[in-house]
Amino acid sequence: MALHFLADSASDAGPGDDVVLDGAEAHHAAAVRRIRVDEQVTVGDGRGAWLTGHCVAVSPREVVVRVDERTEIDPPVRRLVLVQALAKGDRDELAVQAATELGVDAIVPWQAERSVSRWDAKAAKGVARWSAIVREAAKQAHRAWVPEVADLARTADLVRLASGTRMLVLEPGAPEPLSGAALGGDGQDVVLIVGPEGGISPAESAALTAAGAQSVRLGDTVLRTSTAGAAALAVASVRLDRW
Repeated sequence: MALHFLADSASDAGPGDDVVLDGAEAHHAAAVRRIRVDEQVTVGDGRGAWLTGHCVAVSPREVVVRVDERTEIDPPVRRLVLVQALAKGDRDELAVQAATELGVDAIVPWQAERSVSRWDAKAAKGVARWSAIVREAAKQAHRAWVPEVADLARTADLVRLASGTRMLVLEPGAPEPLSGAALGGDGQDVVLIVGPEGGISPAESAALTAAGAQSVRLGDTVLRTSTAGAAALAVASVRLDRW
């Protein structure tokens, strides 16, 4: 499979046009992935444009791709949204990376009551870090649409998000499995909420339930916050006929 890269200039490019990769993207293509002149690659803008082309010039500072074919990939009618609680170490980052590879459409970082990690005054830096992880994972997975990373959310924000979406809270002790829960109606986003290491607090659970969210479980075991979202996305993708 051809290597995939991202460039904003791909938005307006068509067959016969040249798309230029520069900066870190060019260095990664030339010095890390070691692409060569005439090698076939794909280039996207992360917003549905999908270009197939071949390299006509390669250097660590600039890679030029001549477009052979352009395709437009439509966004999903129903988005899969992961609300990922902040977690200690790199567990939340591992969750974000895996979720992107598995097809999540949007990610919401959540400052839960029991989150050990606290972004507080560094929320913008945290969102930028997650966005960079998502971008690289989307390239690795050859995704035409790069998932959006929203601003840091509090529980009150999730309560507002519940309106108009099908919100499912992953709780190990929930009576109904995700595999059997209703996923809402046509055009309705499916929102999957993953709590922190210490779990979702009773107050948070009550607030989300009152807003219309349903608690569901993944099997009979307790998954880490770094793996629960990926498992839930796999189940939801099968049920929505994505896989």
